Amino acid sequence: MKILDNIRFVLVGTTHPGNIGAAARAMKTMGLSNLHLVEPKIYPSAEATARASGADDVLAKAVVHDSLDAAIAGCQQVYGMSARLRHLPVPVVNPREAVEKIQQASDETNIAIVFGREHSGLSNEELDRCLHLINIPANPVYSSLNLAAAVQVLAYELKMSFDPTIEIGRIGEDREAIDSEDLEHLYNHFEQSLTTIGFLDPEKPRNLIRRLRRLFNRADLDRNELQILHGILRAAETKQQDKGGE
Repeated sequence: MKILDNIRFVLVGTTHPGNIGAAARAMKTMGLSNLHLVEPKIYPSAEATARASGADDVLAKAVVHDSLDAAIAGCQQVYGMSARLRHLPVPVVNPREAVEKIQQASDETNIAIVFGREHSGLSNEELDRCLHLINIPANPVYSSLNLAAAVQVLAYELKMSFDPTIEIGRIGEDREAIDSEDLEHLYNHFEQSLTTIGFLDPEKPRNLIRRLRRLFNRADLDRNELQILHGILRAAETKQQDKGGE
């Protein structure tokens, strides 16, 4: 999507090259590829490539800058990531709120999300370049996320907001739906079969059958599964009848 192409992830002063590779991987899994690096301590690096685990294309097109100003040049919206809430006149939002603001931008808007150093984050001067501060609401007694983990959180929120192409439900199956009549037939079959094999007292069937109804109503059965259950019940009845004839 065009808006995702216009969002750049800017890593400032990254000291460990593996974190650059891991960040590239986190971005690619969510369909993002616009990576900018500001004065990385070590880059390019074989370790960055190894940690990218197939996101080599993101690393290959990454742009290296000698200043944050150069990295965010041309951006109309700049968001700074920070684990610490600071007493600065900068609006603070969580990742989801930040994405809601980004959604309001036009397709031509260039947006930067800036991530700081692993141990010290962004300086106050660097945060001065940001219009908003993004804080991930983590465990208050241990709130510092790994750089790549923070990148993943933002990348995921952007992906699910702008391009939520994920199948909900059971993937890889052709499921034929059943209706209420199919279920009633199944429940009647259960009552018949369980009575036949001596599991159900025909004088007091209601409680057990009611519980079975609740169980299979939650299961969201499809037609194949329904037929399997009928087959099991028929096999149990046949086995019981064979025993009775011995």
